[in-house]
Amino acid sequence: MMIATELAPPETLAELMDRLGNVPLDRIRMIPVPGTATVDDVLRLCDREPKRLCELIDGVLVEKVLGNQESRLVARLIQALENYLDEHDIGIVSGADGPHQIHDDQVRFPDVAFIGYERIPNGADPGTPVPEWIPTLAVEVISKKNTKAEMSRKLRDYFEAGVELVWYVDPPTRSVRVYRSPESCVTLTDTDSLDGENVLPGFHLAIREWFDRALRVRPNS
Repeated sequence: MMIATELAPPETLAELMDRLGNVPLDRIRMIPVPGTATVDDVLRLCDREPKRLCELIDGVLVEKVLGNQESRLVARLIQALENYLDEHDIGIVSGADGPHQIHDDQVRFPDVAFIGYERIPNGADPGTPVPEWIPTLAVEVISKKNTKAEMSRKLRDYFEAGVELVWYVDPPTRSVRVYRSPESCVTLTDTDSLDGENVLPGFHLAIREWFDRALRVRPNS
């Protein structure tokens, strides 16, 4: 169920930046005026500039960052998840350009999202541009322009919306932080395997194999 978030408008730019997690200024869109943006503005921007995805956070459009390395990790993970779902038909997967309205004034673009069928209404339109289907699993691949405060805010927002499991992937350290709540975190390294737990029962992915295959430039001669 989508949860409404009620916040008084920030009185200063410093307060706005603090709420957004101190994201770099070049990621904040000034049109529409911060605090007035809506879901429709997200859609208009996607149509006009499809390569520049903007999340909606408290009425502010904030550009999402995803580089080439991150996109390859995303593609490989989606492939593994789709292979799993071919054998276990329990839901659907979306990628980094798939928006989800998780609160009345928030649209997020998880790098990868798994949505269990039980979270999708009967007769739902598959063409819904910004579905209110809360992901069961949300995955974010950390980029250089992501701030620690931004990702902490996003983590809190995900769990308040009803996301059950969150994976934060850190390419430089080849590690994954697994969250069951904002306070419960286990860090896995490339000697470990991701476990789908009760969200994706039986799903396992060796982290080293995932990174090696996704980030390989060309096979060794």
